[in-house]
Amino acid sequence: MAETKGILLPAYVLADESGSMGPYREALSDGLVSLCEGLRAEPMIAAKLRLSVLGFSDDVQVRLAVSDMRTETSLPQVTIRGLTNYGAVFDDLLDRIPVDVQGLRGEGYKVHRPVVFFLSDGQPTDGDGWRLSHATLIDKARTPVAPNIIACGIGDAEARTMVEVATRPEFAFIAKAGTDIGRAISEFFHALTTSLVASGHALNSASPQLVVNRPDQFTMAIDEVG
Repeated sequence: MAETKGILLPAYVLADESGSMGPYREALSDGLVSLCEGLRAEPMIAAKLRLSVLGFSDDVQVRLAVSDMRTETSLPQVTIRGLTNYGAVFDDLLDRIPVDVQGLRGEGYKVHRPVVFFLSDGQPTDGDGWRLSHATLIDKARTPVAPNIIACGIGDAEARTMVEVATRPEFAFIAKAGTDIGRAISEFFHALTTSLVASGHALNSASPQLVVNRPDQFTMAIDEVG
């Protein structure tokens, strides 16, 4: 039997690229650059991660395929377009994650449960159409590689929706009222980077765990829905 190369944590960033994000395109691009550079600055941590960046609106488009940030030199490019179709996100992840995990296993790695960082500035424009694929995605009986989902809402996104998207109530965050959206995006990516670095460190411990840091200027969404 071949010796395993190690254990990896696949991490997916789902960035809202709908039309309402137009004024914040630069903040979104800068946040993605800071994430990539932050991981490159921690090569020992990056070795334990595989990062994918996906932009969503009417559909999902790959901005960065599953990558080892120690060797990846390209940077994700944001394209503002369309509406806010949550269903497209979860349909895509249902197809994508099992294939990615199988590919990593095929390379000789063991794989931790994937993590998804979801950022949206609005309510789903497909109504309740996303709920079925979301339920299938997070059901470990139907989807053995079901991811942990951290959901962060800014702008017109509602706390209740972030709670429904996240896989645990404490994984749902909403920007505080009055927070500048550009700043909120920056804080989201800062917290995402520190969460991945801390999780990478935890993978070396006797009890590996996912570390989720609350972004500054955000509150737990559960607090908002009473």
